[in-house]
Amino acid sequence: MIARIKPAAIYLIIILISFFTNYSLAQKKQLTFNQVYMFAEPRLINQLPRNIVWFDDENYLQQKRVDGSTAIVKVNALTGKEEVLIKYSDYDDVLLEYELTLDDNILKTDDYKGFILKKDNDFYFFSLITKQLKRLTTDNQEKANPTLSPDGKKLAYTKNRDLYYVDIESGKETRLTFDASETVYNGWASWVYYEEILGRSSNYRAFWWSPNSEMIAFLRTDDSPVPKFPLFKADGVHGELEWEHYPKSGDPNPDVKMGIAHLSDNNIVWVEEDETADQYTAWPFWTPDSKELFYQVLNRGQDHLQILAANPTTGKNRLVHEEKQPSFVEFFEDIYIFNDGSGFILRSDKDGYRHLYYYDMKGNLKSQITKGDWTVTEINLVDEKNKKVYFEGNKDNSLDNHLFVVDLEGKGLTKLTKTSGTHDAKLSKNGSYFIDTYSSLNDPGRIELFNSKGESIRVLGERKNSIMDEYQLGKAELFKIKTSDGVELPAMWVLPPDFDPMKKYPVLFSVYGGPGVKDVKNAFSSFLDRFFISQNGIIYFVVDHRGSEHFGKKGLSMMHRNLGKWEMNDYIESVKYLRTLPFVDSTKIGITGGSYGGYVTCMALTYGADYFTHGIAEFSVTDWHLYDNVYTERYMDKPEENPEGYKSGSALTHADKYKGHLLITHGTLDDNVHMQNTIQLVDKFTTLNKDFELMLYPNERHGIGYPKWVHARREYVQFWFKHFLGKDFMIE
Repeated sequence: MIARIKPAAIYLIIILISFFTNYSLAQKKQLTFNQVYMFAEPRLINQLPRNIVWFDDENYLQQKRVDGSTAIVKVNALTGKEEVLIKYSDYDDVLLEYELTLDDNILKTDDYKGFILKKDNDFYFFSLITKQLKRLTTDNQEKANPTLSPDGKKLAYTKNRDLYYVDIESGKETRLTFDASETVYNGWASWVYYEEILGRSSNYRAFWWSPNSEMIAFLRTDDSPVPKFPLFKADGVHGELEWEHYPKSGDPNPDVKMGIAHLSDNNIVWVEEDETADQYTAWPFWTPDSKELFYQVLNRGQDHLQILAANPTTGKNRLVHEEKQPSFVEFFEDIYIFNDGSGFILRSDKDGYRHLYYYDMKGNLKSQITKGDWTVTEINLVDEKNKKVYFEGNKDNSLDNHLFVVDLEGKGLTKLTKTSGTHDAKLSKNGSYFIDTYSSLNDPGRIELFNSKGESIRVLGERKNSIMDEYQLGKAELFKIKTSDGVELPAMWVLPPDFDPMKKYPVLFSVYGGPGVKDVKNAFSSFLDRFFISQNGIIYFVVDHRGSEHFGKKGLSMMHRNLGKWEMNDYIESVKYLRTLPFVDSTKIGITGGSYGGYVTCMALTYGADYFTHGIAEFSVTDWHLYDNVYTERYMDKPEENPEGYKSGSALTHADKYKGHLLITHGTLDDNVHMQNTIQLVDKFTTLNKDFELMLYPNERHGIGYPKWVHARREYVQFWFKHFLGKDFMIE
């Protein structure tokens, strides 16, 4: 029987609970500015073991310190037995003569028997077998993106934007292209291809070795049709002008074509294509036998993509697969081609969510491997022998990311990661084991080794430092906000650790908000800004709109020709929800973000001025006419094709509605989102006699680097203290 407690007793219990809770919090520490933004000691989050790679199906390699030296240690996955494979200091007697150590290595051969080192812009090869160092280049000229051939016998790179390779055994350097100039690049990407097509991780590399190490596919780019944009450095007396080939919305693109360099006779075969077509060519994938080069062509409207297979000897091509969508199609960045030549796997979003499709080499569909209202986020491993695919996805909960395995027919789908949260798995060569790095909203997580059934073998590292429990951190919670038209938006907040529902709290939206991006996830953020903000009496808040990853291509397509519309609709719906909560101060609804998040912030303080009161907009797009054509036209089409969309999606259009408090920041040499965006918004505001704050960071690019980062973060914190808390912020 449950005892009945009298009301007076209940009241006494509440008082006692409140007393002991507040007493407990009073004994705990608070985060300092330097801990959070300067990453100073003491650290609440441990650094997990890094540089762990699988050596084979039974062993992984880990870089460690052994007897004061860097070492590569081979670890047996099942037993944990360690074997020092290489200790760098063992080779100091050879290398120090050349003022080098193995710590200077930039590349390793697959068998870890050969190392590429770099010194004064030149490359060296060190063999662990012969213990000999060989100098590969001698010109002291800057070289970029050194990449070993699959057999480890050649090294390719670009120099002065032409493509070269050096034979490691003979030391002979060969120049493969000869026409690079101020506008022509071979194996080196133009800015817009680097930023929007190949990705920043490419570091401008636009060449790809064939599996047989006898050919290199590369892009030849001519930027001469692309307008130049001036970036001004105000140093010294007269300053300096930097010109960037940057195609804005509607501008001409660079001329790009795919070449295949044959190393045996130093001959280049150009892949057959219509050079007069306004299109994008990129993302090649060699077949394992090197007999064909799969590459992709996307039309300027970005709604029709073709996968073509070229004969590397003749350049002739054939159509393998094509996709058309009413909104847009994106390049396939992770095509898997089977070693046995049976076909390939695509990760396509053509049915509304990104799923796995298995095709034969002629492009005939053999099976749809996964399906449903959820997203496959990555192909981790294809076990051809057992006809299985290991992949990561958000099945059952879009806030999570898990590792799954399924057969090629789509049968036997099994989730291998059990703990709720966000997982990032690395599988052994044949899938017998996987190393999983994972966390959840309130658990910093760990790195752990599992077998193929998802059973834990051992924990390799804990992210949580034991001192974290000494700190007064706010409680992070996940929930959903239902819009007036029935869409459930994923949301997260961090409430102050001494939260009192009888008080009124300001709210700070933290946003990126770009198309297809997921800001709200069941993962721990090791950047502790959210806890610093909340411990000072501000509710830290994140919400995702219907164009985010949670809603697949179905939601994302709603943003087509409508950037700004649905983001603002759903963020405003979220403010309306917050206003219904008695503990939210509706006079202090702030928002902050950078890049696309800066755009959203500018829109919130103009278009959404009746809902958002304060904002910090960092390096923001303010009008889509001013951003690059590949990104912008994917979502908005050309300006002449969608004039109303460009107008309604511009913060400049809505500047007259601005009535809050906005701090705008920008780096003066931003080569991605030009400071022109900020200048045009400032021009609007000053013409309209609006009050705002402006902070420029001289010579900074896209984002503010150290040491000016310190100033930027101090200004960020000071802004919220001044406007939300009514006091100045002092760094401890």
